[in-house]
Amino acid sequence: MAGVSLSGVGKVYPGGTRAVTGLDLDIADGELMVLVGPSGCGKTTTLRMVAGLEEISEGEIRIDEVVVNSLDPRRRDIAMVFQNYALYPHMTVFDNLAFPLRARGVPKSEIRTRVERTAKLLALDELLKRKPRALSGGQRQRVAMGRAVVREPQVFLMDEPLSNLDATLRTQVRAEIVDLQRELGVTTIYVTHDQVEAMTMGTRIAVMRNGVLQQQGAPQTVYDEPDNLFVATFVGSPGMNLFHGRIERDGDTLQCILGEQRLPLAGTNGLVAYAGADVAVGVRPEHLGDPLAGPSDRPRLRGRVRSVELLGSERLVQIQLDVKPVAVDESVEAATASDQTLVTARFDAHADVDPGDVAEAAVRVERLHFFDLGTGRAIR
Repeated sequence: MAGVSLSGVGKVYPGGTRAVTGLDLDIADGELMVLVGPSGCGKTTTLRMVAGLEEISEGEIRIDEVVVNSLDPRRRDIAMVFQNYALYPHMTVFDNLAFPLRARGVPKSEIRTRVERTAKLLALDELLKRKPRALSGGQRQRVAMGRAVVREPQVFLMDEPLSNLDATLRTQVRAEIVDLQRELGVTTIYVTHDQVEAMTMGTRIAVMRNGVLQQQGAPQTVYDEPDNLFVATFVGSPGMNLFHGRIERDGDTLQCILGEQRLPLAGTNGLVAYAGADVAVGVRPEHLGDPLAGPSDRPRLRGRVRSVELLGSERLVQIQLDVKPVAVDESVEAATASDQTLVTARFDAHADVDPGDVAEAAVRVERLHFFDLGTGRAIR
C-alpha cells in the first residue's frame, strides 16, 4: 500500500486554459479521500494526473514517496474505476475480471485464485459465467470495481463510479465501496460532484472550485467549520442560509442587525473587529427551527412562510425575511437588488405552519456563521 502526495500541482491545457492551480494534498496510506466540487472544478483532471493519463504542467506527484511525474501509467501501480463501467460486452464476468491479469502475464492458476477471491469479496461468485448484458447496473458496477481490486494495486482511483445508478442503488453501492475499501485498506481517491456521497464516504474530503482547493478535512469538520462562503453553501443539503447582517456593539456585547430584527451574539471574539460593519451571516436549516421544539428563550426571526415541504419526519419551511441576500459568485461581494431573503428552516413534521402564515423560527445563535463580504472568508 502507499500514500499519495500532490505538491503545487497545476494543469494548463494548450491555449492557456487552466484546470488546476497550486494543488497541495496529502492522502495517507489506506485513506479514502473524496475530491468534491461542481462540474468543471478540476477534480477529474486531478485524478487523471495522478493516474498518468494527463501530464502535469507544474508541481510534483508522489506515490509511496516515489516521484511519478514522468512515470508511465502502467508503472504507477494504480487501478481506476470509471463511471461508464468500461466492461467488455463479449466477455463473461470471469474474463472481465481476469483481463488485467492476463495482460500482465500472470500465471493461469494465480488468475483463477485471484478472480475467485475477488468475486467472493464482491458477491459476484454466482455471476462469473454471465455477460454484462445479463447484469443489473449495480452488478456491472461491482464487476468494474472487481477488475480494479483483482490487480491488488497500491492505489484506487474512482471517477464518479455511481453516477449511472439510480438513487436506491447509489446508496447501496456507496456503502459497499466504503466497506470494501476498509477491508482492503487500499489508499483511495474518489471523485464526485455529489456532496452527500462525499460526506458519507470520505475519511477526509477536499472541496474544489475553479481548479483551486477550497478546504480539506474530516467531513464533519468541513460541515461545521466552513472556511468560506462557497464551502458553506456547497456542503450540506439543504444548503446554508446566507444573508446580510450588520454587527453593532451593545455595551460589552455584540448584536447582529438583520433588517428590523436583532440577534444577541455568543462567542464573538472574531467579530469585534467588524463592529459597525456589514458581514455575511450564515445559518444551517437545522439551527433555524420550530420555536416550540427547543428552549423558549432562544432568539427568533420573524417572516412570512412562502412554502412548506413535508418530508415525513420533518417539514422544511421556507420563510421570507426582510434582509438582503448574499450571492456566492466570482466576485463574492455581489448581492441581488432584492431586500428579501428566503431561508429554509427545519420544523417538526406536525408543526402548525402553512404558506402565507407569519411565523417565527428559533435561532441557535451559537451556531451562526459569519463571513467577510469582501473576501468570502470565515470570521472566527
